[in-house]
Amino acid sequence: MKNKFKLLSLFSLLVILGLTSCQKEEYSFGSMKTPTGLVLTTTVTGVDNANPAGNGTGLVAINVKATDAITYKIDFGDGNTQMVPSGVVTYKYTTPGTSDYNVNVTAIGTGGIVSNITKKITVFVAFNIPTEIVQNLTGGASKVWVCDKGADAHFGVGPNDAFAPIWYAAGANSRASDGFYDDEVTFSKDANNNISMDLDNKGTTFVLGAAVSYYGLTGPEGQYPIATKGVKKLAFMDATSASTMANSTRIQFMVPGNGLVLIGMGSTTYEILSLTASTMTLRTIGADGNSWYEKLKIK
Repeated sequence: MKNKFKLLSLFSLLVILGLTSCQKEEYSFGSMKTPTGLVLTTTVTGVDNANPAGNGTGLVAINVKATDAITYKIDFGDGNTQMVPSGVVTYKYTTPGTSDYNVNVTAIGTGGIVSNITKKITVFVAFNIPTEIVQNLTGGASKVWVCDKGADAHFGVGPNDAFAPIWYAAGANSRASDGFYDDEVTFSKDANNNISMDLDNKGTTFVLGAAVSYYGLTGPEGQYPIATKGVKKLAFMDATSASTMANSTRIQFMVPGNGLVLIGMGSTTYEILSLTASTMTLRTIGADGNSWYEKLKIK
């Protein structure tokens, strides 16, 4: 009898332990709430009338707020994302030039419920221009340049895979009738080493025949009354051509707007082939697909 009671007690204990082990633990996440009232504000550093896309640092202050959000996932639009629980972050864009980015924010609530908001921003990032280029081009502040009319090949053309005017090179003082010998180009730098340019064409600009329509004009090659005055912030970058350090500085810049430096060639990007404190040679691909050249000197 005692053995029966012992067996019965042991069986009861095993049943109780088995039932206890089968009970599931219950967890609570609280109430499931969708983030509401999502607001995204962005402030590009250095924006003003003269710098609508910022001062070139690439810094953007991002502030996100929403009710019932526990964290925020921010996609900066340049391939990078970051979890920002506070919703406040200052992000640095690094691609040189002026670019548009779609900043997308995902506000995450309890249980993973989300809300989204997107905003497009325009950011200017200044290229880290070599110190020697900045100094020679601007003199550390501002410098005025004119056509080096007394030099051979101060104006010329060649095939687009060349880096010298092998088809035609103007002789000294041979293009006086084209009206660009008295034009003045002023290059200036600011405190952040951003470089700007102002072209005074004395009322008219000489335009190549193939580039006339590029400037919204009609007619043959010649001088046209194109408005060029006004400071333009240049975007510098590594050269995109096949040049080498043997025939170029490997630095180029883009001129916003009509893209003019001296002559209307139907282009906006200029590679600096050579640059000293007093002379400069520029190369650009014109509207006709050929490589065109300008030589300048300080005034």
